[in-house]
Amino acid sequence: MVSQINASHILVKTEQEAKVALTEIMYQNKAFEYVAKEKSICPSKKNGGSLGWFGRGQMVREFETACFNGKKGDVLGPIKTQFGWHLIKIMDVK
Repeated sequence: MVSQINASHILVKTEQEAKVALTEIMYQNKAFEYVAKEKSICPSKKNGGSLGWFGRGQMVREFETACFNGKKGDVLGPIKTQFGWHLIKIMDVK
């Protein structure tokens, strides 16, 4: 059972912005970290969107549910939370 996730994310204000960012990652072969630095409104953008390691109960429900249902290497989203729209990349699990 997964107890911790290492993830990066891109946070934007609208679903459309999230879809554009996802298109750049999936179809234009831009690195997730590059798009995070370019588009994210979260302070984590300085680190390519890296959130580091976290366990259950540390993130808002929608974000956590997506992360713990994903697997290493997945790019998830767009996912809506109270903060905006997220794309999430699962970097590692343990």
